[in-house]
Amino acid sequence: MIAPVVAVIGVIIGWPLVRGVYLSLTDADEANVERTIGVNTIEATYEFVGLENYTRILQDGDFWDRLGWTVVWTVACVGVTFLIGLGLAVMLNRSFRGRTLYRMALILPWAIPAFVSVFAWRMLYNERNGILNSLLDKAGIEGISWLSDPTWAKVAVIAVNVWLGVPFMLIAMLGALQSIPAEQYEAAEMDGAGPWQRFTNITLPGVRSVSMTVVLLSTIWTFNMFPVIFLLTRGGPAGSTDILVTEAYRLAFVSSPRDFANSAAWGVLILLLLVLFAIGYRRALRRQGEVW
Repeated sequence: MIAPVVAVIGVIIGWPLVRGVYLSLTDADEANVERTIGVNTIEATYEFVGLENYTRILQDGDFWDRLGWTVVWTVACVGVTFLIGLGLAVMLNRSFRGRTLYRMALILPWAIPAFVSVFAWRMLYNERNGILNSLLDKAGIEGISWLSDPTWAKVAVIAVNVWLGVPFMLIAMLGALQSIPAEQYEAAEMDGAGPWQRFTNITLPGVRSVSMTVVLLSTIWTFNMFPVIFLLTRGGPAGSTDILVTEAYRLAFVSSPRDFANSAAWGVLILLLLVLFAIGYRRALRRQGEVW
């Protein structure tokens, strides 16, 4: 019964993964891989080099710079997204007029294709004709170089990713909140518990199991969030917004000659980092009594 699923996963995920690990142990690049020119096929001439690619990457300051920014990018995006999503979920969990309309409006960013949203944000960030700088100009404030200044470019990509990620967090947290029995809040209110006490002693413990899972998923997605960085800044200015995954893409498809071996090595390192994070995260949850 599961054989078809195992076969599909093996073809779509297993084989590329094995192939990528193998390439990371070679010196494969655009000049020595197998290629076809017209009717002629040139055989591959790349060689096995072992862990040489990994050694070179780990000794390169660019890797640690990209890793540092990737960690900052991930923590900032996930942290802000979680806080905003939880806050909005708490507000939308109450009964008030127009609640359905508000829910639909807040879920809208999730319904729009990511590349459309990013291109819309590019227009908003336009230094000359963008809406954001136009509003600043009307307020008497000098326009900001949103995508050409390294610091503001980082702020810009984080803001876009948070905007895209809030709907998912909102839905997950809203579902968790609705699973908390209303009797707990009623009993706490009768005992004289204030809003903050009810939030810290009922709401947070009630959504803890769901929040732990969505934070893990959001961390993995954000760590590998290629579209936002690539479509908004292409890693610029001067590589300041490049994360690990965009650097791996640049090595394989942009640089000349295209360095497939190094790109594969970067990909394997990304996988190892996420696996180590997931293992550590799981152990931390177990120590806190959570089952995952």
